[in-house]
Amino acid sequence: MSERLYQPSVVHAVLRRHGFTMKKGLGQNFLIDAHVLSDIVEAALVADAGSGPRVAIEVGPGIGTLTQALLEGGFDRVIAVEKDRALIPVLRDTLQSYDGLDIVLADALKLDFQSLLQNVPEQATLCFVSNLPYYITTPLIMRILESSLPLSALVVMVQKEVALRIAATPGGKDYGALTVAVQYYSQPEIIASVPPTCFIPPPNVESAVIRLNITGDWLNVDRDLFFRIVRAAFGKRRKTLTNALASEFPFEKSELSDWLAAAGIDGRRRGETLGIQEFATLAEKYPVSIVHT
Repeated sequence: MSERLYQPSVVHAVLRRHGFTMKKGLGQNFLIDAHVLSDIVEAALVADAGSGPRVAIEVGPGIGTLTQALLEGGFDRVIAVEKDRALIPVLRDTLQSYDGLDIVLADALKLDFQSLLQNVPEQATLCFVSNLPYYITTPLIMRILESSLPLSALVVMVQKEVALRIAATPGGKDYGALTVAVQYYSQPEIIASVPPTCFIPPPNVESAVIRLNITGDWLNVDRDLFFRIVRAAFGKRRKTLTNALASEFPFEKSELSDWLAAAGIDGRRRGETLGIQEFATLAEKYPVSIVHT
C-alpha cells in the first residue's frame, strides 16, 4: 500500500526526503485531513457518469495528497497541473504506484486547457478538482468557467470568505459581481467548512469546499452586454440602479427610464438587490435602437 499522504508524519518525511521547502508565495498548504479529502472526492463523483472514464483535472497537486484520494476514490485518470518544478520529482515519487496519472508542469493561468484534453475520450465524465492556491482562486475559476470545457462540475477548496461570496443571494453583504459572474455559468453549493488545522502549514484563514455544477450559458443573452450591466451596477454600490447605469450608459434620462420600465425593474433599487435573472432581463430589454460602445 502506498503512503497515506494526508498523514502529517508522512508529509514531513516526504519533504525531508526531497529537501523540499514550501513556498508561501505559491500558496502551498498541504491537506492533512482524511475526512475533507473524502468530502472532496465524494462531491466530485456526484455528477452522473456515462459509459466513459472519470477524469479529473487537478491544479496544484502539491505532494499528491488529493491526487492519491482521487485515484483511489473512483477516478480513472487524473491530469495534475503543477507550477512548481521542484514538486515534479516529489509527485513522481509519491504516486509512482498509480496508473492513470498525467503530471503536467505548467502555470494554470496560462495553460491551454483545450489542448490538455485532446487525448481525453469524448464520452469521459470530466471534473475540475483542486485545493486551489488562494492567490489564483478568482482568476482561475473564471478562466475555467469561461473556457467552455466539457466539465460536469468544479469542486475546489477556497477561502471561506470567497465561497460565501460565490454562493451568496441578492441583497446580502456577500453578494456582488463575483457572485453573478460565477452563477452565470454554474450553480454553487458549499460542501464543507475547513479549519486551518487541516493543513500543513495552517493558513491564516478559514477555508471551504465548494462545488460549482456547470449549467453552461443558460441565460442566452449578449454576454458582453450582460457583464457590462453587472459591472455598472456593482461599481456604484451606493447609488440607485438608475444612477449606476447612467454612469456607464450615455442615455437620456427618459431613455434610461424606458429601459428599466421595459425590464420591469424599479430604478430606485440598488444593484446588489437584483437577481441574476433580472440582470439578464436588463440585457434582453436593452434599447437596441441606441448604439452602445
